[in-house]
Amino acid sequence: MISAVGPAEPSGARCEHLLQVLVDDHTKPLLAYVERMLRDRHMAEDIVQETLIRAWRHSERLCTHEGSIRGWLLTVARNLAIDRIRSACFRHESPGAEHQGVLQSDHADTVLASVDAAALLRQLSREHREVLVHTYLNDKTVQETARILGVPAGTVKSRQHYALRQLRRRIHAGAAAGPPDRAAA
Repeated sequence: MISAVGPAEPSGARCEHLLQVLVDDHTKPLLAYVERMLRDRHMAEDIVQETLIRAWRHSERLCTHEGSIRGWLLTVARNLAIDRIRSACFRHESPGAEHQGVLQSDHADTVLASVDAAALLRQLSREHREVLVHTYLNDKTVQETARILGVPAGTVKSRQHYALRQLRRRIHAGAAAGPPDRAAA
């Protein structure tokens, strides 16, 4: 795509024309691609704009890059779209839901579940709780957790296994007993 500017021009002059070339040659295909992924025109336009801004910021790299500019742009746009989808899923939304008049669910169940999870974690021994906090809440690997706690990786795995087994038993025992009377608490 850079060759449209001309191979005889110096690298700096070629990069100056890059943004115009990107907008002219790649905006429509990028927009169609992202819109198919998100099913939301406005969000797709935002992602294409961000993609072009990133391309402009990395113009020197794109000018000297031997690969396909469109491939690079599609990869960046795809990653941005996936990030947008993931962030919407994390917030329990769907992309474009505000434009569709969809009501968002109440977060009370999520809050209640986190309170119940915290109560269950408090019932575990300190060693078991530490392992679960590091591996699940802090997203550490077994090896990282072992290094942090100063224990062998096998010990971390064992504590994780027994902690999860204990949590499952307590959850099943609580489910068999029925829901607690929260009004009395």
